[in-house]
Amino acid sequence: MDDFYDTALEVAKTYDVETKPDSLVLYSVSFLPTKENKLNAFEYVKDHPGSVMLDHTPCGIKMIDLGLENGRCNLKEEEIAYLWKVASKRLLEQASGNVTAFVKNADERSVFRSMELPTILANDKIKTINKMDKHKFAKENF
Repeated sequence: MDDFYDTALEVAKTYDVETKPDSLVLYSVSFLPTKENKLNAFEYVKDHPGSVMLDHTPCGIKMIDLGLENGRCNLKEEEIAYLWKVASKRLLEQASGNVTAFVKNADERSVFRSMELPTILANDKIKTINKMDKHKFAKENF
């Protein structure tokens, strides 16, 4: 199992997460009672060609193929969450332009609030979230 974790971590750390400017879509469902944000994000991507989520990058595709979604592998939930955080942080560090975020009622413990939003705010290449200045978005929504 350690070999599997090491392989998955290597994927999260090295596989391609590049997105075009203004194409990145995020969602937050951690600690929420429904998957509404995720469903809305997938619907948005379907209706907006060129939009992508981590799941659509070579890194995300490989992680899903490894079973790191929906508990299809033997890793602990915390280990799986960590692997996705590693990949997501890399994704956000290279993203640029506008990020479309489905984060209604995002819990302060969520990956979005605890890691993704601070990473977005620190990335000078990302200018807006949902076409609003990213700092203003953070202030007005959380």
